[in-house]
Amino acid sequence: MADTSPPRLASQLVDHRGRPLRDLRISVTDRCNFRCVYCMPRAVFGKGYNFLSRAELLSFEEIVRIVGIFTGLGVRKVRITGGEPLLRRNVDQLVRALTQYPGLELTLTSNGVLLPRMAEKLAAAGLHRVTVSLDALDDATFQQISDVDLAVADVLAGIDAAAKAGIGPIKINMVVKRGLNDHQVVDMARHFRGSSHILRFIEFMDVGTSNGWRLDDVVPSREIIDRIDAVFPLETVEANYSGEVAERWRYRDGSGEIGVISSVTQAFCHACSRIRLSTEGQLFTCLFATAGHDLRTPLRDGASDAELAAIIVRLWQAREDRYSEIRRDNTHGLKRIEMSYIGG
Repeated sequence: MADTSPPRLASQLVDHRGRPLRDLRISVTDRCNFRCVYCMPRAVFGKGYNFLSRAELLSFEEIVRIVGIFTGLGVRKVRITGGEPLLRRNVDQLVRALTQYPGLELTLTSNGVLLPRMAEKLAAAGLHRVTVSLDALDDATFQQISDVDLAVADVLAGIDAAAKAGIGPIKINMVVKRGLNDHQVVDMARHFRGSSHILRFIEFMDVGTSNGWRLDDVVPSREIIDRIDAVFPLETVEANYSGEVAERWRYRDGSGEIGVISSVTQAFCHACSRIRLSTEGQLFTCLFATAGHDLRTPLRDGASDAELAAIIVRLWQAREDRYSEIRRDNTHGLKRIEMSYIGG
């Protein structure tokens, strides 16, 4: 069988601050079946909001080609996101097509409610891991956050379906906002402790401009760890790899692992190796970016792989982003891209 992997750079591609390009996040849809208050609030993304037309979206064939170029530049991990990526029809076919690139880790982030009907297809297609968003265990808090008439049981059924299909380890992400769901922190730890799933707590971030972010609403990861440790003693765990964003902890009794993502109180910009591709082909070098870089136009105008690679190389080598390190200094008032648009 012929090797389908593209030519690789002779040396690692790094940005202006010496950070390597390793991770590509791909948003395959700007639509979602949730209206989470910290991501896609209904007041902004409700009736009358203009989502992208089908013609504006990158096709699966275009995405596969772009990923091939990125693997040649050093990317080793691709995460499929949205919006809610399982709303994109036949997304399992995209996963299958991406398995042609050797050594590429394929992951997907979902709110979980469509996993019962999709998990087996995704596993058969070659998906390695799934991360499920779940911000509370009681239905009242869950519905207040997600702003949909669904139950926590619908998400838990998705997690169970993914586990049954053999996709794992499964990670569960909880965004913690003070006064909204921080009372659920220990309950979440208790529920998933011993399950083999990895629960991760994420500090409420100022992604975009529609979620009403205030620093007072942030529950620092140190406080989260202290709350859990008081009930279920914890100890630190070494990072899996350089640049891992989650700080790892495990229960001292061996009943599992949790993580905290401290993007507000302990910025990790210095090790960020991620680039993001939006639904219609804009590249973003930071989650908190104010503008993207058009890749769809040259792609559809007939640019060669080498020409597209050159665009990416120039963009990454010029990258200086470090928003979370300077958040309190001179970022007030910037109109940032919404999380739902580039997938978090």
